[in-house]
Amino acid sequence: MTETTYRRVNARVTGIAIAAALGGFLFGFDTAVINGGVDALAGELALSAALKGFAVSSALLGCALGAWFAGSLANRWGRVPVMLVAAVLFLVSAIGSGLAFGVVDLIVWRVIGGLGVGAASVIAPAYIAEVSPAQIRGRLGSLQQLAIVSGIFAALLSNALLAWLSGGAAEVLWLGLPAWRWMFMVAAIPAVVYGLMSLRLPESPRYLVLRGDYDKASQVLLDFTGAKDVNLKIQQIRDSLESEEKESLRDLRGSALGLRPIVWVGILLSVFQQFVGINVIFYYSTTLWRSVGFDESSALMTSVITSVINILATIVAILLVDRVGRRTLLLVGSSIMTVALGTMALAFSFAQVSGGEVELQAPWSLVALFSANLFVIGFGATWGPVVWVLLGEMFPNRVRASALAVAAAAQWIANFIVSTTFPVLSGVGLSFAYGLYALCAAGSLVFVWRKVRETKGVELEDMH
Repeated sequence: MTETTYRRVNARVTGIAIAAALGGFLFGFDTAVINGGVDALAGELALSAALKGFAVSSALLGCALGAWFAGSLANRWGRVPVMLVAAVLFLVSAIGSGLAFGVVDLIVWRVIGGLGVGAASVIAPAYIAEVSPAQIRGRLGSLQQLAIVSGIFAALLSNALLAWLSGGAAEVLWLGLPAWRWMFMVAAIPAVVYGLMSLRLPESPRYLVLRGDYDKASQVLLDFTGAKDVNLKIQQIRDSLESEEKESLRDLRGSALGLRPIVWVGILLSVFQQFVGINVIFYYSTTLWRSVGFDESSALMTSVITSVINILATIVAILLVDRVGRRTLLLVGSSIMTVALGTMALAFSFAQVSGGEVELQAPWSLVALFSANLFVIGFGATWGPVVWVLLGEMFPNRVRASALAVAAAAQWIANFIVSTTFPVLSGVGLSFAYGLYALCAAGSLVFVWRKVRETKGVELEDMH
């Protein structure tokens, strides 16, 4: 392959990987968008504390369901049609949530959006892995996490802008509707963009071979991966699919508690990614920054800055993942997170409670602030993107979509558990909460050391 051809192929596959990764943007946007208007909508809809909490987290249950069924649907219909369905579901949810007239239909719309986000969270990494050349697959797979953190940033920024234009999330903005409703409806924009871009994507060559459409698979491989011998690659894909069919007619079933060991590795990677408490930083960051002495305005601005740090850390991961390797980055990340979370637990052991508010005095306030951002950097440069890369590539061809669906569903459930238990754990004490997350980070180090294989440069057909 000439240098010019190599660059053209890389540009093409990067383009379709970016388009597919927009599903991650919906993921991040949905994660952060409700935070800007949660208090305002709770006031207008007269929600109790319990209902407010469930309205926030109900989308995560929808995400788990969407992720669970996405794999089987992708194997039946194809990767691209499931992306389109996800875009439609998120579009409907954005408009419905913005026009909700009561808590019941708000939760229904949130769950519908969650179904779309959950499906997109499964399909994007699988699709990117299946269309990417092995030598740049890690970088392209990392685009999923970059899209997620960019979606979080975009939601925080749009929320702040709409609140500023109206004078507050509960104040009327346009057409007689308060700003918090427009915060939801703005999400229709990335949903439409994702749907339109999905229409232009080629189908995954692995799926096309699975369905016997070898001519189309050959064309995709030739146009987007730069395969030197397309016929040989097609045969390798066929051989891997046939060997998997002989190995297990029940796909994911195995001897280890009903599932294959590789599926359990994927599930535990997903669970550890959430159990280190990363979403506590993004869901409850304003509360954290106020505890270290910031006023509300400064706390909101610091949350935006933290999301920018997360984006920059993810870019670092994109640059390193195909050079350093997945396993090494995870080990480094686990070590950094363990130290950062342990230090936060130590700092908050010196906290004082005044009027129900947690307060930290210098120098521990500065220690907590530094440690929280170190934790975000450690996660953003390693576990955030690398887990998505691994989930997209570590499973054998025949079970990839289904196994990724199970692992992603586990991730959403773990996210739900962490998000809903943090208020209870912080009630016991922030030192206790962050100490528990530090133990999970230490556990992730041991798990990766003992159970996770390096997949850098390995062809998908060689994943067993």
